[in-house]
Amino acid sequence: MIEESIPRLLILPPLLEWRSHFLFGPRQTGKSTLLRAQFPDSPTYNLLDNTLYNELLRNPRLIREEINVKEASIVVIDEIQRLPELLNEVHLMIEEYGVHFVLSGSSARSLRRRGVNLLGGRARTRRLHPFVSKELGDSFDLDRVLEFGLLPSVYFSDAPSEDLKAYVESYLSEEIAAEGQTRNLSAFARFLDVVGLSHGQMINFERIANESQVPASTVRNYYQILKDSFLVHEVRSYTETRIRKALNTSKYFLFDIGVARQIQGRSGLAKRTPEYGQAFESFIHHELIVYCDNHDIEAPMYWRSRSNFEVDFVFDGIAIEVKASSNIGSHDLRGLRALREEGLLSHYFLVSMVDRMRIVDGDFVVLPWRMFLDALWSGQLRDLCKDL
Repeated sequence: MIEESIPRLLILPPLLEWRSHFLFGPRQTGKSTLLRAQFPDSPTYNLLDNTLYNELLRNPRLIREEINVKEASIVVIDEIQRLPELLNEVHLMIEEYGVHFVLSGSSARSLRRRGVNLLGGRARTRRLHPFVSKELGDSFDLDRVLEFGLLPSVYFSDAPSEDLKAYVESYLSEEIAAEGQTRNLSAFARFLDVVGLSHGQMINFERIANESQVPASTVRNYYQILKDSFLVHEVRSYTETRIRKALNTSKYFLFDIGVARQIQGRSGLAKRTPEYGQAFESFIHHELIVYCDNHDIEAPMYWRSRSNFEVDFVFDGIAIEVKASSNIGSHDLRGLRALREEGLLSHYFLVSMVDRMRIVDGDFVVLPWRMFLDALWSGQLRDLCKDL
């Protein structure tokens, strides 16, 4: 498969030298592929193998009896949420034999809900996201990304629309609903429809409850399920401003643009439309969230004043406005100008479709999106402004 040849930015082996790790992420983000590529010689237990699953279900000690602890310093268990009872054996082998484990799964929620042993802090956690531009390299196609997203199995598919439909129907609408122990699948399906339409927007739980025809408490629980399964990312409000008071309402982005568009029932994507602009903003958010996650930086926030000035993203002392346009004028900088008056941040960028970088009023850097991503992933974003 083509996606197996794409190296991921998350490199686990050096981390496993120090401590065991859980690797979480939504289905089809490439966790199993990454584990095969990075731990080719380690004993591996894939719990999707029903024969193996049933053997270990009957006798969890089997894993301890099979592994030669003198030779196996790292052991891989894929889909650990299927058999959380194995974590007692894992705990014992960490403590008594010094074996390090990498334990993958789509969510920690089912483990916590069943009250199982989560290794008492002896394992750290990493997340695997869909592809980012740096991983795809020459295979990256912006228009394909904005329409179909970055799930590995979908991005290289010859029928991406069909694969996205199957993903939403079989995984989101069934497995995630079961994760919430809900019998009302129709209510959850209505909720997902509203989530799709609310993608990248400020969330009003009461409004969503009305549209989904379920109580607001249920909506909050459903969102928590999606968060625990890493299917939505909460973008909190940046509230440090004083001259202009900020709203304190979170936005939520679904984890993948293609999945969001599938839930929305959209197909085809014309440039210079609001829909294209929303997809482009979602793409930049995805790149930022993965960058922050991989570098242990606080996740990006957004800023909106009560007088309706807004900046799309604030992270690590940087303000970023996103415009899917090559015609950038003074009106596109109004949110950045308002935020600059607070004197709280060091750099102000407008990421867009322009061909060349330019600096406006000494502080605002208007960037081509490719240049922005290259500087972001190379760690040189601030260097673009060093002469300001």
